[in-house]
Amino acid sequence: MILPIVAYGDPVLRKVAVEINADYPELKTLISNMKETMYNASGVGLAAPQIGKSIRLFVIDASPFADDEELSEEDRKALESFNKVFINAKILSEDGDEWAFNEGCLSIPDVREDVFRQPEITIEYQDENFEKHTETLNGLAARVFQHEYDHIDGILFTDKLSTLKKRLIKKKLDNISKGKINADYRMRFSNAKKGK
Repeated sequence: MILPIVAYGDPVLRKVAVEINADYPELKTLISNMKETMYNASGVGLAAPQIGKSIRLFVIDASPFADDEELSEEDRKALESFNKVFINAKILSEDGDEWAFNEGCLSIPDVREDVFRQPEITIEYQDENFEKHTETLNGLAARVFQHEYDHIDGILFTDKLSTLKKRLIKKKLDNISKGKINADYRMRFSNAKKGK
């Protein structure tokens, strides 16, 4: 089932999400719905807060990047099979010199900006069967993970922009929160009805 994606301005996007365990109700269905919602919106990642659930869960399928000619062969190879469910994820370490990449977010349609992130991370997480994994991610895989991980900590990519950049996109962000946007997927606007 395709779920509406929560738009910028909704308080759920600002909450630090809570951990879950294997007893979480209808988790398999939720994961399946999140993947369907992500694919429908042509996204490469979707975190539970983006569908209104403040839990430490996100899905990633970065395989569309594997066709990007501008990426290194090594990066493309890593991305073609980067399709995973992350539950209760933690970043254990971040290494390397920060690099910029143009990011967007399904909760913030039509806004794309360069964000600086570290290129290598070591992570720990549980998969959909609650088996524990520790992995090191590099390059774009690390970035996509960091972007989704930020969501479960109540952080948006726009928080990482300079004060000037934030000022330049403020009007756009206000319009998104009020529902004055045409996204080609279902969205939920918490501030639309309030007429703020």
